[in-house]
Amino acid sequence: MPQWRLSLTIFTILSAFTPPPAAAQSPLNPAEQAAVYRILDSVSPGTPWRSLFPDDLCSSAPHGVACDYFSSAATPHVTELSFGFVSDFSPNPACNPNSTLNPSLLSPLPRLRKLMFYKCFTHSKTPFPNLSSLTHASSLEELIFIENPALIGTLHARIGNLKRLRRLILTGTGVSGGVSDWIGKFADLEQLTLSRNGFSGEIPISSFRNMTKLKILDLSNNAFEGSLPESIGFATSLLKVDLSHNQFSGKIPENLTCLKDVQFLDLSYNKFGNFGFPLCLAEMPDLKEVYLSGNSLGGEIPDIWENMRGIMGIGLSSMGLVGSIPKSMGVHLRNACYIGLDNNMLQGVVPHELGDLELVSELNLENNNLSGRIPFSADFLSKLGGKLKLEGNLDLCIDETLKSAKVSLDLGHIKVCRKPYVSRNALFHDSFSPTSTFPFLALVLGVSALIAVSM
Repeated sequence: MPQWRLSLTIFTILSAFTPPPAAAQSPLNPAEQAAVYRILDSVSPGTPWRSLFPDDLCSSAPHGVACDYFSSAATPHVTELSFGFVSDFSPNPACNPNSTLNPSLLSPLPRLRKLMFYKCFTHSKTPFPNLSSLTHASSLEELIFIENPALIGTLHARIGNLKRLRRLILTGTGVSGGVSDWIGKFADLEQLTLSRNGFSGEIPISSFRNMTKLKILDLSNNAFEGSLPESIGFATSLLKVDLSHNQFSGKIPENLTCLKDVQFLDLSYNKFGNFGFPLCLAEMPDLKEVYLSGNSLGGEIPDIWENMRGIMGIGLSSMGLVGSIPKSMGVHLRNACYIGLDNNMLQGVVPHELGDLELVSELNLENNNLSGRIPFSADFLSKLGGKLKLEGNLDLCIDETLKSAKVSLDLGHIKVCRKPYVSRNALFHDSFSPTSTFPFLALVLGVSALIAVSM
């Protein structure tokens, strides 16, 4: 067969399997194109956006502008707007100190799903936009404002119509007020982060009843007060709960035991009352980190650690804890990297089992009433260095061999143990028997008594 006929035959066969050319995609609606230009001009004025990106913005646009195609006609719509330089890998349109945001500019964008501003409103006071007034407000699924200290006002009646919202992130702003008029309205919410703002007041009792999809709850560093609603037990999909640095009071809800998937729990530095250590933690099998510091819960550290083997970090500082440190903490917390028990009223010896925790990198026991020998090896002392904190335990001592060892920990404040070591507390303990424990001391005391009688 001639070569040209062979080539023609192959071409004919391949052509039979070549799909027809795809229909040309429709261009972005001119009204949406113009709206995006106006929004870019308001966030970053002075940049010639129309000349830099003169073509269809769904084909060629700044990094933070994204489109999607809808219906069989492949009609494009703007679905994401992200502003503020985040990194070299996400070069969103940079914001200007004079950035503004008029919510009416968003009205021509009927399919907008995500709106994000990172360090955009930092100088000029900018009221939080009334997004509930938008005709297509229900299309928004992600609303993100990060590090915008000049963003002010309240959320009252401004986001209540965002029925499809999945992520609400508002952190590092000047937004204040309460949350009672909207917090329970978002059944599809998966992340609620409201950290480092000016929110205050109580959270309504039923707030979390419908939030069965919520995975991240972060209300830290605000001024919320009152009791933590029992309805938090309905948010059974939660993985992270951070309510630290607020003014929550009362009792920690026992139905936290319903949150079987929680891995991170931070309730530190609130005003939870003197109801003792929350035993419900032992029924949260996936916990990796738990922080309760700064709450005057009081009571003893319970022996529940066999059920909490996955713990990597635990903070129990400044809680008014009494009693001794359970040996079981050293036996079962084999994954622990951080243990904070400082600034309590703990007594007794330091369990030598804590020195067997191979992964621990910080152990803080300072400012308690611990006594006796420090039971750790030179290797353990050297590994932790300055991250082993023992100051403020006046009756702790260390063997001279360890103190003279070349370890990076400064143990100059810890006294050397006597041989045999006698705790100051032991001398006054009811069960202390000098005749059975220290025969020589009993002999001295007996001789002294005889001399006193003879005189």
